[in-house]
Amino acid sequence: MDAVCTVCATDLYDTEQQTCRPCTERVAANLLALAGPEGLYARLADSLHPGSGSSGPAVSGSREAPLPLRLDSLSLAARGGVVTILQTWLIDWHEALGYRHPRWDGDLQQQCDQVVGRLRVLLPWAAEQHGAFDEFSREIAQLRRQCETATGGEKPPRRIGVSCTCGRTLKVTLDTAGVRCPDCSAQYGHSEALRLPLAERRAA
Repeated sequence: MDAVCTVCATDLYDTEQQTCRPCTERVAANLLALAGPEGLYARLADSLHPGSGSSGPAVSGSREAPLPLRLDSLSLAARGGVVTILQTWLIDWHEALGYRHPRWDGDLQQQCDQVVGRLRVLLPWAAEQHGAFDEFSREIAQLRRQCETATGGEKPPRRIGVSCTCGRTLKVTLDTAGVRCPDCSAQYGHSEALRLPLAERRAA
């Protein structure tokens, strides 16, 4: 049986181990989008107040005063959000490699840039050998989508229903890496999932 990518379930080339090159490059791009002075994490600070980011202008005349900060942006920007999630993964990778515990310097923006830089350095190793790289890939993609939504960037991709060969309706998007049917356990890669027939819409 041919080896398949743990992220998208497409067949691997002989030069690839565990993860295909497009999936590795996609993770690298998602990490890069988070860091830097123009990155998504830096832009979260500009979307903390009601009326900024993707929520549009504040609506006047409401009976209750709006919250002073937008909680979705705050939860991503504060400790425990984006930076902490990235640092937790880096700690895990360091432990797997037998490296000493990474150190964090500066404020959260500086720590974000540091941890993203280190994750990208270790990304080729993780893509080939880390046992939870598929989970890492999904979590980084989710972080990017959450930040884009909170900062008024791209909206979450539209989910459409497609039919598995067993009849189960599966929800996919245009950037779906892969999907597994919970009923029959069939695994579909990106292109295979998008070629499945559209599920029939049930009458209300």
